[in-house]
Amino acid sequence: MRTTFRFTSVAVIAAMLSAPVAAQKSTGPKERYEMDAATMSGFAAMGGGKGGMGGAMSMMFGGGPDSALARQLLLRLGSNELPTAPPPKGDHFFLPQAKLGTSVPLIGRERKEGDYPTEFERPKGRLLLYWGCGAKAGPGQPVVIDFAKVAAGQIPPNLFSSAVPVVREVTPENSKSYVEWPNAKSAKMPAKDSSLLGAHRVASNVGSDINFTLAQDYMPALQASTGDNADGSVTIRWNPVQNATGYAAWTIGGMGSGSGKNDVGDIVWWSSSATKEFGGGLWDWLPPSVVANLITKKIVMPPSQTTCQIPAEVKKASGEFMMGNLNAFGPEANFSYPPKPATGVWNIDWTAKVRFRSYTMLMVGADFGGISGGGASSGSGETPAPAKKKKCKGPLGIPLPDAAC
Repeated sequence: MRTTFRFTSVAVIAAMLSAPVAAQKSTGPKERYEMDAATMSGFAAMGGGKGGMGGAMSMMFGGGPDSALARQLLLRLGSNELPTAPPPKGDHFFLPQAKLGTSVPLIGRERKEGDYPTEFERPKGRLLLYWGCGAKAGPGQPVVIDFAKVAAGQIPPNLFSSAVPVVREVTPENSKSYVEWPNAKSAKMPAKDSSLLGAHRVASNVGSDINFTLAQDYMPALQASTGDNADGSVTIRWNPVQNATGYAAWTIGGMGSGSGKNDVGDIVWWSSSATKEFGGGLWDWLPPSVVANLITKKIVMPPSQTTCQIPAEVKKASGEFMMGNLNAFGPEANFSYPPKPATGVWNIDWTAKVRFRSYTMLMVGADFGGISGGGASSGSGETPAPAKKKKCKGPLGIPLPDAAC
């Protein structure tokens, strides 16, 4: 009898331990707040933090990218409630070290109405897709896409996968009330020596005040250089960035061989992903858990990696000039109110998420006042002979100024 009882007790205990525990129920949140903070360096920081081609063009008229640094801050507030007095509006209050004044205004997006063309001329040209780090392109590359066929509805199957999500938890579409910054009223970016450390408060007419304290700040600058190799490939090198969770790079170039209107010739797009991944959130903010998963799939480079080779085929097909981006994903901080109770229903009033990243622009083959690549050049070290002035084209067949040739 005792043996039977003993076995019965063990079986009952095992069943109790293996039984699924009911998840604690929760409601809300009524408000959701997102802060996206970035450090832009090199070419990406030129032009007052505008980055992109605008930053590169501004550098042609003075200054260099090596010491350029800019901050980027994007704020979004979404609520399940309608404003107490329309329109929806709010303010994000900062400490003095943020160097944004007492607060910045959060307002809704302006709705723009106008006439949009219903007909367009089909573009001519091709998109050549390459991917992966290495001296040579892998098998099956490039994937060639004819723009004329795409415009006619002939889209190649499995062109892009959905392995990389775009993570936006606060949008106008999922909110009854939505406000953001920068906006039409205020768009000044933070100073390069600003800091986000300390207390933050968000007050609005669409819900309760949101209060949280940040112990994390903008990420350090990402400095990258590019150098041509004897085998025709190009090596990207960068500094390890503190708190980086992973890296991703891309470049775009072209032969500029378009023969006329709407003909862009060949556009060459390369991604550092080991698989055919070109979009989603690779050039955005991503949660550390998502980045960790993408590293296991070799879509994102691990935080220990600081070099990547652009295959020789990419450089040859791109011509003399390529531009691109190197992205360092960073940490995130999460807050909620009220605190989660030990038992009972958790009625969440608000949540706040702060995401970080650092990125720089890659300029391969361009020479802006003797500086080439993504912030620094590395090559033979010899002084080149003066080149004859010529007109040249960059990606998409866009003519570049003489200074870029």
